[in-house]
Amino acid sequence: MGMPGGTELLIIFGIIVLLFGAKKIPDLAKGIGKGIKNFKSEMKEVDETEVVSTDAPKKVETDTTTTASTEAPKTTTQA
Repeated sequence: MGMPGGTELLIIFGIIVLLFGAKKIPDLAKGIGKGIKNFKSEMKEVDETEVVSTDAPKKVETDTTTTASTEAPKTTTQA
C-alpha cells in the first residue's frame, strides 16, 4: 500500500467538503495551524529552560579558615 494517487486524493477531499462544508474547512485549518504553532513554542520554551538550568554555575562552599590553619608555611631557601 503506497501513497494515495491524485484521483483518490480528490475523492477524499470531496468527502471532507461534503461532511464539513466549504466554510468550515478554513476554520479547521486555522485551528490546526494555531495548535501546531503553540506546540512548537512550548517545546522551545522547555528546551530553553533546560539549557538555562544546566548552564547555571553551582555554588561551592569552602571553609577557608580550616584550610589556612592546617597548611604548613612555605619557606624558600636562597642559595
